[in-house]
This record gives sequence, C-alpha cells and structure tokens, in this order.
Amino acid sequence: MTNHQANKALILEFYRELEGADAETVGGIVDRYTSADYQWHGVHPFEEQHGAEAVTDAFWRPFLAAWSSVQRRQDVFFAGTNTRDGTDWVVSMGHFMGLRDRPWLGIPATRRIGFLRYADFHCIRDGRIVRSGFFCDIIDVMHQAGINPLPPQTGASFVYPGPRTHDGLLFEAQDPAAGEKTLALVNRMVDDLTALNLSGDDLPPPELLARSWHDDMIWYGPAGIGATYTIPRYQEQHQLPFRTGLTGKVFNGHVTRFAEGDYAGFFGWPNLTNTPVGGFLGLPGSDVRADMRVVDIYRREGDKLAENWVLIDLPYWLKQQGLDILERTAGLVGTDYS
Repeated sequence: MTNHQANKALILEFYRELEGADAETVGGIVDRYTSADYQWHGVHPFEEQHGAEAVTDAFWRPFLAAWSSVQRRQDVFFAGTNTRDGTDWVVSMGHFMGLRDRPWLGIPATRRIGFLRYADFHCIRDGRIVRSGFFCDIIDVMHQAGINPLPPQTGASFVYPGPRTHDGLLFEAQDPAAGEKTLALVNRMVDDLTALNLSGDDLPPPELLARSWHDDMIWYGPAGIGATYTIPRYQEQHQLPFRTGLTGKVFNGHVTRFAEGDYAGFFGWPNLTNTPVGGFLGLPGSDVRADMRVVDIYRREGDKLAENWVLIDLPYWLKQQGLDILERTAGLVGTDYS
C-alpha cells in the first residue's frame, strides 16, 4: 500500500468515527488521530488552534451541540504530495448535512435540514494528522436561515453538486501521470493569474482564461459571490467585479498544493492580500489592506479545467475591515455569539 493509500484509509476511518460522535465523545476521537503538536487552521471565528482539545473546543463540540444527526456527504476525496515541502496530504470536500435544531454562531435554529459546505485538508506524518486546514461556508448557512448579511450576490445560489463526471471520490490509487498533468495545468493557470496581478490589467480578455479553462467551465464560489457558468458569465459575475473592486492584489502562496488523477487542490493562509476600492460584494471601498484565505478544488477534463469549487473566508476578510457579520447578526436576532 502506498503512503497515499494508507493516508486515505486513515482519514476515512477518522471520518467514520467522527460521524458516530457527539459533543461529549468527539474530543477523544480527535485526540486519537492527531499528533501532540497538531496545528489546525479554521475559518473565522474558529481561527488557528493547537492541539486536539483546543480544536474540539473551538469547532467540533459547539458544532455537534448545535447540529444533530450529522452526515458527511463527500463529493471529492483525494491525496497527494505537497509541491511546496514534500509533505503528504489528503483533502475531502462536500457538505455536512444535519438538523439545525439549535442556534450556531449566533445563527438562529431552523429545525430543518441544514447544509454546511466544507473543504478539509489534512497533512499526515507517521500515521497521525499533524496539520489541517478547515474551510466552511458560514454565509451560506446564514442564507439558509433567511439571513442575508451582504448585498445581493452576482452569482447563483444553490446546494452545489459534486463533479459532473461523478468520479471525485478517489478511494483507489490513480495513475501518477494523470496527477502530474493536472498539477501542471493548475500551475500554469496560477502563473497566468500572478502575471495578471503584476500587470495591473483588470479587464483581461476571455482568450486568457481559455488558455486553461473550457468554455463551459463551472465556478462554484462562496455565498456572497455565488456560482457562475461559462467563461463570459464567470468574467461578468465574478472575475471583473473581483479585479475592479480590489486593488494592490498580492499572491502570498499556498500552504499546500497537490493533485491526484484529474483533481487538484490548494489553500493558503492567506493566499491573497488586497484593498477594496468599492464594488466587490456590493460594498463600498476602504483603505484597509486585508488578507484572503482561499480554497480551490479543480477537476481537469482533457487539457483544460472544467470545474472549480472555491471557498473564501469572507467573514475573516470583512472582520479585518471592521465588520463582524456574525456578531452583528447575533445582536440583531437576539442569539448568543461566542
């Protein structure tokens, strides 16, 4: 068994135990699978945590106390070696589904099914998880509760599907050549974006994207931005508002970037730094430079990218500019936010 296959088996067993956990038992499970120096990167308000107990207190215990009958519904699952430092990683992406029976992060209970979109990266060494990146779409949960903390988004809102090809769960070993091809394509696409940032050109032609993307690409963005379909609509509904509404864009690199088969993924802490000049998310500009933490998961089809699932820690980006949407919502609806 390769390291990647052993690491996949470890994470699947970890997830199996988590699905049977409750707020009282989850801490012991996290402790069994993680190292003594475990480092966890979570979106706002969970932030960086060190050690199983801190991670459990920050996320798992409050989450399982608020959500009941939780299922992990994976759409993408693969492993690879980080091009940055040679460490081994596994990523899972999909939704948690559960009953929203109690308030969570100040968001009122609905007593209906809730979906929490997530991406979960794990670095494994010697059979233990030593580092994780956990991203989830909290604004989408707010939308499900009828709360809209931001102006109307430019893209579409819905429960995002997994890959069109229904082949994103790479439980079996993949041809290494396929992963190398996927990673090379993603690297070329990232290089194009970096060059675009350096050029200062905020109105790139569609031909630039067509170097890396299929014409009928699908971009599944975070709530607050939404999803777009085809290169022209992607440019209209996300790329151009992003590029013209933010200035001084600096790419800070990634914590991990890897691929397996037709899939690739990365996250940064932070990926980007920028300053809003007005228009992005329908908000006014400011002079505050703010960091963006971003996840991208890609599916390659042939020689181009076909689908891209994106999570951005927008609550953190907004908080740096003085707007804590969770704290504000809790105050408006009279729930506890801690």
